[in-house]
Amino acid sequence: MYWTLELASYLEDAPWPATKDELIDYALRTGAPLEVVENLQEIEDEGEQYETIEEIWPDYPTKEDFFFNEDEY
Repeated sequence: MYWTLELASYLEDAPWPATKDELIDYALRTGAPLEVVENLQEIEDEGEQYETIEEIWPDYPTKEDFFFNEDEY
């Protein structure tokens, strides 16, 4: 399983919180690339709900990861 920013971006608007099956269904309905669906299928599912993309991909960058100061603009 591998994630890139491009692949993860397909799940940004997913209906969080969501289960693995709900995320797979969302990815299929929105036309996400096959890699997204395959990555979701590889998640070990214990029937839990995921609150954010960070629970699926812990290295997902957040706004704090970018050195952009919004106050300057």
